[in-house]
Amino acid sequence: MPHHITVMGTTWCSDCKRAKRFLGDQQIEYRWVDVEQDEAGRKFVEEQSGGRTIIPTVVFEDGTVLVEPTNAQLAERLGLPTMARHRFYDIIVVGGGPAGLTAAFYASREGLSTLVLERSSLGGQAALTERLDNYPGFPAGLTGADFGKRLVEQAKRFDVEMISAAEVASVAGEGRERVVRTAEGAEYRAHAVVLAPGSAYRRLGAPGEDDLIGAGIHYCATCDGPFYKGKELAVIGGGNSACEEGAFLTQFASHVTMLVRGDKLTASKIYHDKVLNHPKMDVRFNTSVKRFLGSTHLEGVVMDTPEGERTMRPAAIFVFIGLKPNTEFLEDTVRLTTEGFIDAPGFVTSMEGVFAAGDARAGATKQVASAVGEGAAAALAARRYLEGIGEARHVAVETMTA
Repeated sequence: MPHHITVMGTTWCSDCKRAKRFLGDQQIEYRWVDVEQDEAGRKFVEEQSGGRTIIPTVVFEDGTVLVEPTNAQLAERLGLPTMARHRFYDIIVVGGGPAGLTAAFYASREGLSTLVLERSSLGGQAALTERLDNYPGFPAGLTGADFGKRLVEQAKRFDVEMISAAEVASVAGEGRERVVRTAEGAEYRAHAVVLAPGSAYRRLGAPGEDDLIGAGIHYCATCDGPFYKGKELAVIGGGNSACEEGAFLTQFASHVTMLVRGDKLTASKIYHDKVLNHPKMDVRFNTSVKRFLGSTHLEGVVMDTPEGERTMRPAAIFVFIGLKPNTEFLEDTVRLTTEGFIDAPGFVTSMEGVFAAGDARAGATKQVASAVGEGAAAALAARRYLEGIGEARHVAVETMTA
Protein backbone atom coordinates (compact mmCIF):
# COMPACT_ATOMS: atom_id res chain seq x y z
CA MET A 1 0.00 0.00 0.00
CA PRO A 2 1.61 3.31 -1.05
CA HIS A 3 2.18 6.02 1.54
CA HIS A 4 0.91 9.50 0.67
CA ILE A 5 3.87 11.68 1.60
CA THR A 6 5.01 15.14 0.59
CA VAL A 7 8.70 16.02 0.77
CA MET A 8 9.40 19.76 0.77
CA GLY A 9 12.88 21.05 0.05
CA THR A 10 15.21 22.22 -2.70
CA THR A 11 17.01 20.47 -5.55
CA TRP A 12 20.43 21.27 -4.11
CA CYS A 13 19.74 20.28 -0.48
CA SER A 14 21.80 17.18 0.39
CA ASP A 15 19.52 16.16 3.28
CA CYS A 16 16.54 16.41 0.93
CA LYS A 17 18.34 14.12 -1.50
CA ARG A 18 19.06 11.71 1.36
CA ALA A 19 15.43 11.64 2.47
CA LYS A 20 14.20 11.12 -1.10
CA ARG A 21 16.82 8.43 -1.66
CA PHE A 22 15.74 6.67 1.53
CA LEU A 23 12.09 6.72 0.47
CA GLY A 24 13.02 5.60 -3.04
CA ASP A 25 15.11 2.72 -1.70
CA GLN A 26 12.06 1.60 0.27
CA GLN A 27 9.87 1.95 -2.87
CA ILE A 28 7.62 4.44 -1.12
CA GLU A 29 5.76 6.95 -3.26
CA TYR A 30 5.98 10.63 -2.39
CA ARG A 31 5.19 14.04 -3.84
CA TRP A 32 8.06 16.52 -4.22
CA VAL A 33 7.68 20.27 -3.61
CA ASP A 34 10.57 22.60 -4.49
CA VAL A 35 10.22 25.49 -2.04
CA GLU A 36 12.31 27.73 -4.27
CA GLN A 37 9.58 27.44 -6.90
CA ASP A 38 6.56 27.13 -4.61
CA GLU A 39 5.96 30.16 -2.38
CA ALA A 40 3.16 28.46 -0.43
CA GLY A 41 5.46 25.51 0.22
CA ARG A 42 8.21 27.79 1.51
CA LYS A 43 5.80 29.59 3.85
CA PHE A 44 4.60 26.23 5.18
CA VAL A 45 8.19 25.16 5.87
CA GLU A 46 8.88 28.40 7.73
CA GLU A 47 5.71 27.96 9.80
CA GLN A 48 6.80 24.46 10.83
CA SER A 49 10.28 25.58 11.93
CA GLY A 50 9.58 28.83 13.76
CA GLY A 51 10.28 31.16 10.86
CA ARG A 52 13.35 29.27 9.71
CA THR A 53 13.82 27.48 6.42
CA ILE A 54 14.79 24.03 7.67
CA ILE A 55 14.54 21.29 5.08
CA PRO A 56 13.54 18.67 4.27
CA THR A 57 10.09 19.05 5.79
CA VAL A 58 8.13 15.83 5.35
CA VAL A 59 4.32 15.82 5.57
CA PHE A 60 2.36 12.58 6.00
CA GLU A 61 -1.21 11.80 5.00
CA ASP A 62 -2.55 12.19 8.53
CA GLY A 63 -1.00 15.66 8.81
CA THR A 64 2.03 14.60 10.83
CA VAL A 65 5.09 16.70 10.01
CA LEU A 66 8.77 15.78 10.47
CA VAL A 67 11.33 18.57 10.10
CA GLU A 68 14.79 17.50 8.90
CA PRO A 69 14.16 13.87 9.95
CA THR A 70 16.89 11.25 10.11
CA ASN A 71 16.50 7.98 8.24
CA ALA A 72 15.73 6.30 11.57
CA GLN A 73 12.92 8.78 12.27
CA LEU A 74 11.50 8.25 8.79
CA ALA A 75 11.69 4.49 9.19
CA GLU A 76 10.00 4.61 12.58
CA ARG A 77 7.21 6.86 11.33
CA LEU A 78 6.63 4.61 8.32
CA GLY A 79 6.69 1.44 10.35
CA LEU A 80 9.53 0.06 8.25
CA PRO A 81 11.66 -2.86 9.49
CA THR A 82 14.99 -1.67 10.84
CA MET A 83 16.25 -5.06 11.96
CA ALA A 84 18.95 -7.11 10.32
CA ARG A 85 18.17 -10.59 8.98
CA HIS A 86 20.37 -12.40 11.49
CA ARG A 87 21.60 -11.97 15.04
CA PHE A 88 25.16 -13.20 14.57
CA TYR A 89 27.80 -12.16 12.01
CA ASP A 90 31.50 -12.67 11.49
CA ILE A 91 32.01 -8.90 11.35
CA ILE A 92 29.80 -5.94 12.21
CA VAL A 93 30.82 -2.58 10.80
CA VAL A 94 29.58 0.51 12.63
CA GLY A 95 29.28 3.30 10.08
CA GLY A 96 28.38 3.35 6.40
CA GLY A 97 30.77 5.95 5.03
CA PRO A 98 33.75 5.31 2.71
CA ALA A 99 35.81 3.62 5.45
CA GLY A 100 32.96 1.48 6.76
CA LEU A 101 31.63 0.34 3.38
CA THR A 102 35.13 -0.45 2.11
CA ALA A 103 35.84 -2.50 5.22
CA ALA A 104 32.52 -4.29 4.74
CA PHE A 105 32.96 -5.39 1.15
CA TYR A 106 36.61 -6.32 1.75
CA ALA A 107 35.41 -8.59 4.55
CA SER A 108 32.43 -9.98 2.66
CA ARG A 109 34.45 -10.83 -0.44
CA GLU A 110 36.61 -12.98 1.85
CA GLY A 111 33.52 -15.04 2.66
CA LEU A 112 32.84 -13.40 6.02
CA SER A 113 29.23 -12.63 6.91
CA THR A 114 29.12 -8.85 7.28
CA LEU A 115 26.59 -6.37 8.64
CA VAL A 116 26.81 -2.56 8.33
CA LEU A 117 24.89 -0.39 10.80
CA GLU A 118 24.59 3.26 9.73
CA ARG A 119 22.58 5.79 11.71
CA SER A 120 22.03 8.18 8.83
CA SER A 121 22.73 7.88 5.12
CA LEU A 122 24.88 5.22 3.48
CA GLY A 123 27.86 6.86 1.80
CA GLY A 124 28.65 9.14 4.74
CA GLN A 125 29.61 12.80 4.53
CA ALA A 126 31.39 12.17 1.24
CA ALA A 127 28.02 11.39 -0.38
CA LEU A 128 26.69 14.77 0.75
CA THR A 129 29.55 16.90 -0.59
CA GLU A 130 29.23 18.92 -3.76
CA ARG A 131 32.10 17.29 -5.64
CA LEU A 132 35.22 15.14 -5.23
CA ASP A 133 38.07 16.38 -7.38
CA ASN A 134 40.99 14.61 -5.71
CA TYR A 135 39.87 10.97 -5.68
CA PRO A 136 42.34 8.80 -7.64
CA GLY A 137 41.10 7.36 -10.91
CA PHE A 138 38.55 10.10 -11.65
CA PRO A 139 40.51 12.85 -13.43
CA ALA A 140 37.35 14.83 -14.20
CA GLY A 141 36.07 14.43 -10.62
CA LEU A 142 32.69 13.08 -9.59
CA THR A 143 29.83 14.21 -7.41
CA GLY A 144 29.65 13.09 -3.82
CA ALA A 145 26.25 11.55 -4.47
CA ASP A 146 27.61 9.47 -7.34
CA PHE A 147 30.57 8.34 -5.26
CA GLY A 148 28.30 7.28 -2.39
CA LYS A 149 25.99 5.43 -4.77
CA ARG A 150 28.93 3.52 -6.26
CA LEU A 151 30.14 2.49 -2.81
CA VAL A 152 26.72 1.16 -1.84
CA GLU A 153 26.33 -0.72 -5.14
CA GLN A 154 29.75 -2.31 -4.68
CA ALA A 155 28.87 -3.40 -1.15
CA LYS A 156 25.62 -4.93 -2.43
CA ARG A 157 27.56 -6.78 -5.12
CA PHE A 158 29.55 -8.53 -2.39
CA ASP A 159 26.38 -9.37 -0.41
CA VAL A 160 26.98 -6.96 2.44
CA GLU A 161 23.87 -6.50 4.56
CA MET A 162 23.27 -2.81 5.31
CA ILE A 163 20.85 -1.12 7.69
CA SER A 164 20.69 2.64 7.07
CA ALA A 165 18.52 3.66 10.00
CA ALA A 166 20.20 2.05 13.00
CA GLU A 167 22.05 4.14 15.57
CA VAL A 168 24.52 2.12 17.61
CA ALA A 169 24.21 2.79 21.33
CA SER A 170 26.97 0.52 22.68
CA VAL A 171 29.63 -2.03 21.87
CA ALA A 172 30.64 -4.58 24.49
CA GLY A 173 32.63 -7.78 24.82
CA GLU A 174 31.33 -11.07 26.16
CA GLY A 175 34.01 -13.69 25.93
CA ARG A 176 34.96 -14.12 22.27
CA GLU A 177 31.80 -12.38 21.13
CA ARG A 178 31.32 -8.68 20.52
CA VAL A 179 27.84 -7.37 21.30
CA VAL A 180 26.46 -4.36 19.43
CA ARG A 181 23.26 -2.77 20.68
CA THR A 182 21.28 -0.08 18.87
CA ALA A 183 19.27 2.82 20.23
CA GLU A 184 16.18 1.09 18.88
CA GLY A 185 16.76 -1.88 21.19
CA ALA A 186 18.21 -4.39 18.72
CA GLU A 187 21.15 -6.59 19.74
CA TYR A 188 23.63 -8.17 17.33
CA ARG A 189 26.69 -10.30 17.99
CA ALA A 190 29.88 -10.87 16.03
CA HIS A 191 33.39 -12.21 16.32
CA ALA A 192 34.83 -8.84 15.34
CA VAL A 193 33.72 -5.22 14.99
CA VAL A 194 35.08 -2.45 12.80
CA LEU A 195 34.33 1.03 14.10
CA ALA A 196 33.95 3.66 11.37
CA PRO A 197 31.38 6.09 12.82
CA GLY A 198 32.85 9.16 11.14
CA SER A 199 32.61 12.69 12.45
CA ALA A 200 30.44 15.80 12.43
CA TYR A 201 31.17 19.51 12.19
CA ARG A 202 32.10 21.20 15.45
CA ARG A 203 30.13 24.11 16.83
CA LEU A 204 31.65 27.26 18.28
CA GLY A 205 29.65 27.21 21.50
CA ALA A 206 29.26 31.01 21.42
CA PRO A 207 26.14 32.62 22.94
CA GLY A 208 23.26 32.68 20.48
CA GLU A 209 24.61 29.92 18.24
CA ASP A 210 22.18 27.15 19.18
CA ASP A 211 19.15 29.43 18.80
CA LEU A 212 20.10 30.51 15.28
CA ILE A 213 21.10 27.22 13.66
CA GLY A 214 19.22 27.08 10.39
CA ALA A 215 18.25 30.75 10.77
CA GLY A 216 21.46 32.32 9.56
CA ILE A 217 24.06 30.00 11.12
CA HIS A 218 24.97 26.98 9.02
CA TYR A 219 27.51 24.16 8.79
CA CYS A 220 27.02 23.03 5.19
CA ALA A 221 27.75 25.37 2.29
CA THR A 222 26.30 22.96 -0.27
CA CYS A 223 23.07 22.62 1.71
CA ASP A 224 22.39 26.24 2.60
CA GLY A 225 24.56 28.47 0.40
CA PRO A 226 21.99 28.80 -2.42
CA PHE A 227 19.55 30.46 0.01
CA TYR A 228 21.82 33.53 0.00
CA LYS A 229 22.20 34.47 -3.64
CA GLY A 230 23.65 37.97 -4.02
CA LYS A 231 24.18 38.35 -0.25
CA GLU A 232 27.29 39.02 1.82
CA LEU A 233 28.35 35.98 3.86
CA ALA A 234 30.97 35.15 6.49
CA VAL A 235 32.88 31.93 7.08
CA ILE A 236 34.44 31.09 10.44
CA GLY A 237 37.62 29.01 10.25
CA GLY A 238 40.94 28.93 8.45
CA GLY A 239 41.54 25.29 7.55
CA ASN A 240 40.96 23.30 4.39
CA SER A 241 37.21 22.93 4.91
CA ALA A 242 36.68 26.61 5.67
CA CYS A 243 38.64 27.73 2.62
CA GLU A 244 37.12 25.18 0.29
CA GLU A 245 33.56 25.86 1.40
CA GLY A 246 34.17 29.61 1.45
CA ALA A 247 35.31 29.53 -2.16
CA PHE A 248 32.27 27.41 -3.03
CA LEU A 249 29.97 30.03 -1.50
CA THR A 250 31.23 32.68 -3.94
CA GLN A 251 29.05 30.97 -6.55
CA PHE A 252 26.08 32.50 -4.75
CA ALA A 253 27.33 35.28 -2.50
CA SER A 254 28.26 38.80 -3.54
CA HIS A 255 31.18 38.63 -1.10
CA VAL A 256 32.60 36.19 1.46
CA THR A 257 34.60 37.27 4.52
CA MET A 258 36.73 34.69 6.32
CA LEU A 259 36.99 35.13 10.09
CA VAL A 260 40.19 33.45 11.29
CA ARG A 261 41.15 33.20 14.96
CA GLY A 262 44.89 32.94 14.28
CA ASP A 263 47.31 35.09 12.30
CA LYS A 264 47.36 32.85 9.22
CA LEU A 265 45.37 30.28 7.27
CA THR A 266 46.13 26.68 8.18
CA ALA A 267 44.78 25.32 4.90
CA SER A 268 46.99 23.59 2.35
CA LYS A 269 48.67 25.85 -0.20
CA ILE A 270 46.18 25.23 -3.00
CA TYR A 271 43.25 26.44 -0.83
CA HIS A 272 45.36 29.12 0.83
CA ASP A 273 46.24 30.72 -2.50
CA LYS A 274 42.70 30.34 -3.83
CA VAL A 275 41.25 32.33 -0.92
CA LEU A 276 43.86 35.07 -0.77
CA ASN A 277 43.67 35.69 -4.52
CA HIS A 278 39.90 35.46 -4.93
CA PRO A 279 38.27 38.75 -5.97
CA LYS A 280 35.13 38.03 -3.94
CA MET A 281 36.88 36.99 -0.72
CA ASP A 282 38.82 38.68 2.05
CA VAL A 283 40.26 37.43 5.35
CA ARG A 284 40.17 38.98 8.82
CA PHE A 285 42.92 37.45 10.96
CA ASN A 286 43.17 37.43 14.78
CA THR A 287 39.38 37.59 14.95
CA SER A 288 37.29 35.53 17.35
CA VAL A 289 33.53 35.38 17.84
CA LYS A 290 32.10 36.61 21.14
CA ARG A 291 28.39 36.17 20.48
CA PHE A 292 25.72 36.05 17.79
CA LEU A 293 22.90 38.58 17.59
CA GLY A 294 19.26 37.89 16.80
CA SER A 295 16.28 36.01 18.22
CA THR A 296 14.57 34.35 15.25
CA HIS A 297 17.08 35.26 12.51
CA LEU A 298 20.77 36.12 12.54
CA GLU A 299 21.18 39.88 12.85
CA GLY A 300 24.92 40.10 13.38
CA VAL A 301 28.04 38.76 15.06
CA VAL A 302 30.12 40.47 17.73
CA MET A 303 33.85 39.85 17.37
CA ASP A 304 37.10 40.48 19.21
CA THR A 305 39.57 41.97 16.72
CA PRO A 306 43.00 43.67 16.94
CA GLU A 307 41.09 46.97 16.75
CA GLY A 308 38.79 46.01 19.60
CA GLU A 309 35.20 44.78 19.69
CA ARG A 310 33.49 44.97 16.31
CA THR A 311 30.08 43.98 14.96
CA MET A 312 29.52 42.49 11.51
CA ARG A 313 26.12 41.96 9.88
CA PRO A 314 26.36 39.34 7.12
CA ALA A 315 23.24 37.66 5.76
CA ALA A 316 24.52 34.32 7.12
CA ILE A 317 27.53 32.75 8.77
CA PHE A 318 28.98 29.34 7.92
CA VAL A 319 31.06 27.61 10.60
CA PHE A 320 33.94 25.29 9.65
CA ILE A 321 36.21 24.87 12.67
CA GLY A 322 36.99 21.19 12.49
CA LEU A 323 35.33 17.87 13.08
CA LYS A 324 33.99 16.16 16.18
CA PRO A 325 34.16 12.35 16.13
CA ASN A 326 30.88 10.47 16.52
CA THR A 327 32.21 8.43 19.41
CA GLU A 328 29.94 9.28 22.35
CA PHE A 329 28.69 5.68 22.42
CA LEU A 330 32.27 4.42 22.86
CA GLU A 331 33.29 6.38 25.97
CA ASP A 332 33.23 3.30 28.21
CA THR A 333 34.29 0.82 25.53
CA VAL A 334 37.61 1.58 23.87
CA ARG A 335 40.43 3.99 24.62
CA LEU A 336 39.76 7.49 23.23
CA THR A 337 42.00 10.53 22.97
CA THR A 338 41.19 13.67 24.96
CA GLU A 339 39.49 15.00 21.80
CA GLY A 340 37.30 11.90 21.59
CA PHE A 341 39.00 10.16 18.66
CA ILE A 342 39.51 6.39 18.76
CA ASP A 343 43.05 5.46 19.79
CA ALA A 344 43.77 2.65 17.34
CA PRO A 345 47.39 2.38 16.18
CA GLY A 346 47.56 -0.12 13.36
CA PHE A 347 43.73 0.08 13.26
CA VAL A 348 43.57 -2.03 16.46
CA THR A 349 41.64 -0.59 19.43
CA SER A 350 42.12 -1.30 23.12
CA MET A 351 39.34 -3.92 23.04
CA GLU A 352 40.17 -7.31 21.62
CA GLY A 353 38.43 -7.99 18.33
CA VAL A 354 37.49 -4.36 17.76
CA PHE A 355 39.16 -2.31 15.02
CA ALA A 356 38.79 1.26 13.77
CA ALA A 357 39.07 3.22 10.53
CA GLY A 358 38.15 6.56 9.02
CA ASP A 359 37.63 10.07 10.38
CA ALA A 360 36.87 8.96 13.95
CA ARG A 361 40.28 7.27 14.30
CA ALA A 362 43.06 9.30 15.89
CA GLY A 363 45.63 10.26 13.27
CA ALA A 364 43.29 9.92 10.29
CA THR A 365 43.89 12.47 7.53
CA LYS A 366 40.16 13.23 7.01
CA GLN A 367 40.44 12.55 3.28
CA VAL A 368 38.14 10.24 1.29
CA ALA A 369 41.03 8.43 -0.39
CA SER A 370 42.71 7.64 2.93
CA ALA A 371 39.38 6.64 4.51
CA VAL A 372 38.95 4.01 1.81
CA GLY A 373 42.48 2.74 2.45
CA GLU A 374 41.88 2.64 6.20
CA GLY A 375 38.70 0.66 5.69
CA ALA A 376 40.57 -1.95 3.67
CA ALA A 377 43.38 -2.09 6.24
CA ALA A 378 40.95 -2.49 9.16
CA ALA A 379 39.13 -5.30 7.35
CA LEU A 380 42.40 -7.13 6.74
CA ALA A 381 43.38 -6.68 10.40
CA ALA A 382 40.01 -8.09 11.45
CA ARG A 383 40.45 -11.04 9.10
CA ARG A 384 43.85 -11.85 10.64
CA TYR A 385 42.24 -11.70 14.07
CA LEU A 386 39.51 -14.12 12.99
CA GLU A 387 42.12 -16.49 11.60
CA GLY A 388 43.84 -16.41 15.00
CA ILE A 389 40.67 -17.42 16.85
CA GLY A 390 39.55 -19.82 14.12
CA GLU A 391 38.97 -22.87 16.30
CA ALA A 392 36.95 -21.02 18.95
CA ARG A 393 35.04 -19.24 16.20
CA HIS A 394 33.96 -22.48 14.55
CA VAL A 395 32.77 -23.87 17.88
CA ALA A 396 30.69 -20.72 18.48
CA VAL A 397 29.13 -20.88 15.03
CA GLU A 398 28.28 -24.58 15.41
CA THR A 399 26.66 -23.85 18.77
CA MET A 400 24.59 -21.03 17.29
CA THR A 401 23.36 -23.17 14.41
CA ALA A 402 22.79 -26.39 16.36
